[in-house]
Amino acid sequence: MSAETEAEAEAEYFSKDFEWETLRQEIEDNPSYQYHLLPFTYTPPSQQQEIQVSEDSKAWKRFHLRHSSGKFFKERRYLLKEFPELVSCKEFSKVLEVGCGNGSSVIPILRGNKDIIVYACDCSSETLERAKEIVHSTNIFAVQNRFHLFFCDFAFTGFPKWFVCDSCVESFSLKQQEHSSDVKEGVADTSGSYLSRECGCCIGGVDFVSLIFTLSAVPQKKMSSAIKECFSVLKPGGLLLFRDYGLYDMTMLRFEQEKRVGFREYMRSDGTRSYFFCLDTVRDLFVGVGFIELELEYCCVKSVNRRKGKSMQRVWVHAKFQKPA
Repeated sequence: MSAETEAEAEAEYFSKDFEWETLRQEIEDNPSYQYHLLPFTYTPPSQQQEIQVSEDSKAWKRFHLRHSSGKFFKERRYLLKEFPELVSCKEFSKVLEVGCGNGSSVIPILRGNKDIIVYACDCSSETLERAKEIVHSTNIFAVQNRFHLFFCDFAFTGFPKWFVCDSCVESFSLKQQEHSSDVKEGVADTSGSYLSRECGCCIGGVDFVSLIFTLSAVPQKKMSSAIKECFSVLKPGGLLLFRDYGLYDMTMLRFEQEKRVGFREYMRSDGTRSYFFCLDTVRDLFVGVGFIELELEYCCVKSVNRRKGKSMQRVWVHAKFQKPA
């Protein structure tokens, strides 16, 4: 998660200050932005480039260490307005927050639903320790029993088997087949949920996966496999909640040409990367691994820097996908 991303969390949730198509036309007609639009020639990875890919996690570790005080980050209070299912879900529903950082997304979820259980991972053990301190310092109800942290660099290693083991994945598949057959035959599903309680081999999957400003930090060529991992740990019928940088966001336009490392993909001077999504790319990535699209739109917000007296046009992508039941 990037510096600019965390700072925006204090904003109230709204999404239609301007039309994205109007912004697109302005950017594409501006000669100074033309290099953002050019195709990027991909070259086969050299050994040095492979080393660079392995450096991504280290770059984010350094980033979070620099901002370990927590003052830099703001609680993302808009999440429950954007994803009300996190409040209305059944008792003891389980959420996997991927790339939790210091807990800025975790806190409003735990605070907004006293019965929800949150599993949160990050690629930095130092960041996880800081998240634990911050979350446990709140007055959130029964937080010790509802908040579980673990180390995981999901784009490179996948999720641990204690989330959902191979036998449970097979059970998910059988349930889906049975459900499909029952629907065709007009038989109601009386099971209530798939593996709703924790079993001895694993926790039986989760009801929600949240990817909040996380996928943009994953190398583009790793995105599809990373999303497959999220798909694998969701229960049938579970939701994936997504929010990330949108195409032509102000922060994209600030990158200089030499910072391009791919098409719509950039590398900051500290080694962290960021990708800027269009709706078609998001749709192709998630539907391509088996998700059903429920919601997909640009959030266009005009932010004002009062100190500098500047207006900034921010673009994010909001999406909601479901794993077939």
